[in-house]
Order: sequence, then structure tokens, then C-alpha cells
Amino acid sequence: MKKRTLLGAAISAVLASTLWPVATTAQEVTLKLHQFLPAPATVPKLILKPWAERVEAASDGRIKIEHFDAMALGGTPPSLMDQAIDGSADLIMTVVGYTPGRFPKTEVFELPFMMTDPIATSKAFMDLVETDLQGEEYKDVKILGAWVHGPGVVHSRNGVTKLEDMAGLKMRGPTRVITDMLRELGATPVGMPLPAIPEALSKGVIDGTVIPWEVTPAIKLSELIGHGTEFTNSKEALYTATIVLAMNKAKYDAMPDDLKAILDAESGQKLSEFAAQVMYERDNPGRELALSNGSEIIQLDEAEIARWKEKAQPVIERWKEEMAAKDIDGAALIEQARALIEKHGG
Repeated sequence: MKKRTLLGAAISAVLASTLWPVATTAQEVTLKLHQFLPAPATVPKLILKPWAERVEAASDGRIKIEHFDAMALGGTPPSLMDQAIDGSADLIMTVVGYTPGRFPKTEVFELPFMMTDPIATSKAFMDLVETDLQGEEYKDVKILGAWVHGPGVVHSRNGVTKLEDMAGLKMRGPTRVITDMLRELGATPVGMPLPAIPEALSKGVIDGTVIPWEVTPAIKLSELIGHGTEFTNSKEALYTATIVLAMNKAKYDAMPDDLKAILDAESGQKLSEFAAQVMYERDNPGRELALSNGSEIIQLDEAEIARWKEKAQPVIERWKEEMAAKDIDGAALIEQARALIEKHGG
């Protein structure tokens, strides 16, 4: 019996020494994902967490993604991109326009009446990232996904039924391009990240905001203001905003090649299309909630929308001039973006 025990111990020791190098080669990577929305909002709940679960499953648990919602790691939404650059966070999700002027080519997708379809526009955005932007304005990070939200809606206290109703309204805008558009449309623009909207409305700092229906439940917007103006009678949306999932470059480069391949396979166009589709699909529940809370939804007709398009044209011309000052051919970039959107069915 004693002999058998000693023999078993010896075999176990040999097996352990044989298996040990295999165990140590299976490197594990933990990634901290930081973003500004509350955990129940569409993007963290229905996009980032399912994406992370797919990455973790495909890696057999060798990649672990920890979620830090609502700026839990500190800072403000405009600081998220810098957190990805300096490594304060390994992954960040942000609206690109929260850092005004730093990513000028990306702004092409935010121009008034540029977006025809959010899925096609998101795929076009990711195309441009892969062929151009990753090596230029995003050279300090690794972009894992790039997408846009559904059609922008004008939300106001008293209702906007025509262009003249915008005059003097203090309207929150998310990005530099969109606040410029609001100014051109007659409003007084107030730039601020999305989480600041409820308090700003409650304190009378703003009279309304432009956001898609999808995110309105997360900030209880229909409990604060009761009118939404849609541009559904137009082929193009009033506006959209650009969103990215970015990764610290050093963290990405340090990953084993097989884990990089797993991360890449779940990212890029696959993630961008998925994110855009989810956000677009969640517009309807947000709209239905607003209706159930007694909101009035106004749909502008084609003739009225044509007036808004004409009024917004100087925004596009100014943007081209600004791009020229940065040695960027804005007109050519607009045509490139439109061609990419059309290529993807928009």
C-alpha cells in the first residue's frame, strides 16, 4: 500500500512538471472598459456587455473585460479618449465630438443631413477608420468599433413645428458640428455631454436637446419635456453623432497574437454593424415610452424639411473652410463618405 502511494505521488509529480509549462503559456488579459452612460442604458447593457461576453467566450476566459459605467473610474466624458491614450483605462466608449476639433475627418459623418441610414453610415465610418483614420487621427489608440446612432430628434418644452420655432431656444448639442448647426437654425446652442442633460433641463439652463429616441429612457427625458420633432419624411436624418470603442495601443500591442486575433474577430465591422443595429432598433421603444408618458411627436413634412436643409447649408460650407485650413479637402471627404454610405446600402 505504501509502495503504491509513493508510486502515485511520483507519477503526479511527473505529470505536474509536464503540464506546468502548458499552463504558464496560457496568458490571461484583463481589460478595464470605461464609459459615461449608466449601466441600464442601451450601449452598455445591449452592446458593450454582450460584445465583451463574446470576446471572453471565444478566448475561453483568457480575456476578461471589467465594466466601469457612468465614469466610475473618474474624470468626465470629454476625458475618456485621453484615458485610452494614457492607459488610465484599457478600453473606452465615447462620442468622438466630446473632444472638439481633435478628430476633424470623423466630423464628416456628423454634418447636417449626411446620414441616410445608421447601419450603412456606421459601416462607412468603420471603413474610413480602417483605410484612413486609424493611421492618422486615431494613431494613438486602437479603434475596435466605430458607429453612429439613429436619426437625431429635436426634443423641446413647447414643441418645434417649423424652423422659426427654433429661434432663441437654448438647445443642448453633443458636438462642435451639431452645435454649429443649432446656431445656424436659430437656436442658442449649449454644448454638453449627455449625462448633464437632466440637471440642465431641471435648472432651466436649456430648453431642449437633440438626441435620438434610443437614449431618452436612460435620462428619463419624457418626464422632463414633452415634445419631439422628427424628420422621418426626409431621406436624410437631421444629424447623427459618431461613437467609438477605443483601446490603449500599448495594451493591444502587448497581447499575445492569438488573443489579438480573437479580439479583432469580434470587433471592426462586426461590432460596428451590431452596435448601430441595436441602437437603431431601440429608437422605437424610446419613442413608445415617450408617447405613453403623454409626449407629442411632431413630424415635419418634406417642404418644411427642405427649409431646414437650406438653412443648414452654411454649416457645411464653414466646415469645408475649416478643413482647408487643416490641409484636408472637405468636399472630397464628403463625396468619399457619401460613396461609402451608398456602398453599404444607405
